[in-house]
Amino acid sequence: MNPRAYAIMHREHHAFSDTEKDPHSPYFFKDVFQMMWRTAQSYKLYEKRLKEPDVQFKGNYPEWRLVDYWGSTHFSRILFACFYIAFYIFFATHWWMFLLLPIHFLMGPIQGAIVNWCGHKYGYANFNNGDQSKNTTPLDFFMLGELFQNNHHKRPNNANFAARWFEFDPVYPVMKFMHWIRMIKLREAYL
Repeated sequence: MNPRAYAIMHREHHAFSDTEKDPHSPYFFKDVFQMMWRTAQSYKLYEKRLKEPDVQFKGNYPEWRLVDYWGSTHFSRILFACFYIAFYIFFATHWWMFLLLPIHFLMGPIQGAIVNWCGHKYGYANFNNGDQSKNTTPLDFFMLGELFQNNHHKRPNNANFAARWFEFDPVYPVMKFMHWIRMIKLREAYL
């Protein structure tokens, strides 16, 4: 995904969560497919720079125009699909494993649909954030912490999406280890 376009839409989602200005709130669409179609259309406008974001959503995101352009071409997407197919040819041990290829091809949109639809419709809330964000345990584990939407909306700058004793963000220990070996630098969370 284009980091700039993703960052702008994520900021809009937090600022306008579950209102008509939210780029992917499940409350303004009759099904998940309509929500994701609108999300894709908004994303394309920012990706192709056909729409400029409001001033408060600009800046502090990576911009690599050549990489962003290359990553947005159909050719690069076909190349990645060929890479996945080659990986399966070399490493799949049974024919039925090739049935998983469509999931790999569509992993980003599928994950986005699950997180944005389920994370604002189903589950429980630890915090009153003024929106409909929810924590969807135990499905959260399969989304690697992303379905702790209520916690994330309360503490958007915290690398650990879990907040209560029974919640577990499986990516956070990995990030802590990467921080410990100085591969990344985690900053202090602030509200």
